Amino acid sequence: MENPIHIINLSRMVVMGSDLWSSVKTTVEKLGYKNPVVLDDPITRGIVGKKVSDDLNCDHNEVKTATMAEVHSIEDLLKKEKYDIVVSIGGGSVIDVGKLASFNTSIPFISYPTVASHDGIASSRASIRDGEKKLSIEAQPPIAIIADTKIVSQAPYRFLASGCADLISNYTAVLDWQLAHKLKGEYYSEHAASLSSMSAKVTIDNADVIKEGLEESARKVLKGLISSGVAMSIAGSSRPASGAEHAFAHALDMIAEKPAMHGEQCGVGSIMTMYLHREDKYKTIKEALEKIKAPTTAQELGVTDTELIKALTMAHKIRDRYTILGESGLTERAATKLAKVTGVIE
Repeated sequence: MENPIHIINLSRMVVMGSDLWSSVKTTVEKLGYKNPVVLDDPITRGIVGKKVSDDLNCDHNEVKTATMAEVHSIEDLLKKEKYDIVVSIGGGSVIDVGKLASFNTSIPFISYPTVASHDGIASSRASIRDGEKKLSIEAQPPIAIIADTKIVSQAPYRFLASGCADLISNYTAVLDWQLAHKLKGEYYSEHAASLSSMSAKVTIDNADVIKEGLEESARKVLKGLISSGVAMSIAGSSRPASGAEHAFAHALDMIAEKPAMHGEQCGVGSIMTMYLHREDKYKTIKEALEKIKAPTTAQELGVTDTELIKALTMAHKIRDRYTILGESGLTERAATKLAKVTGVIE
């Protein structure tokens, strides 16, 4: 039997430390690029974006929203000005737009996250809104990651807690992947799965010491999110870090009047999907989320019970990916029972 070709595209450099804005210039030079452009937003421009673009003596451009229209706008800019590398400085929107626009124009990009709210800072996938739909699109991993513990630790703690919740949800994502491998013959990488599970385990083991304002807490979470991104690169898909809990989170994005943060929703989804996988283990996830002060209920997410139940019943339709929800999904009655027994709704 022929072995299919499997290409693993990884980041070439990770720079981790405190107050790293001046290391961007060194990183660009070490990688051999001459004409960078900085992407940021009004908030991150004031925090660190202006310092970086001034130090690089390069142009900068503001990213307004994570939409396909914005991606196309940045693509046009990249084609017109002949930049050879993109430096995305900010949260998920700036990084995802830079990631996809640079990929579509065959230019590498550097990820400089100012928050650590989910594993998109290091992954090859971009989360972009196209009209009413939020799409997860294959792009490229960053050629380098500037993991600035000072900036991340100074951001509102909710972002870090969301990043922890996203990491913890890797546990159920891997269980779903194993299930799809056993029942559907889906490709499975033990190395990618082990790395993803380890990122979840380390986060749970450190739940007591992840605190607001501590650079060491930011360092632990950043390392976990980068490891999770590497696991996805090894797998060649988001499988190691995206199962039914992510499908639930994406469904909630579509129907909730005011969705919570991505990682927060994945964490709550993971409580419920872990119950379906291993009834005796869901409390481990719930307790870890409580320790890091991440939401564990619909009320804490800021969504209604009705929205949460509806998201659970439609999660299996979000993408063509086999999970514990099966091919027909949960009935409203089963979804309600699941949410109640895990304490997600009263």
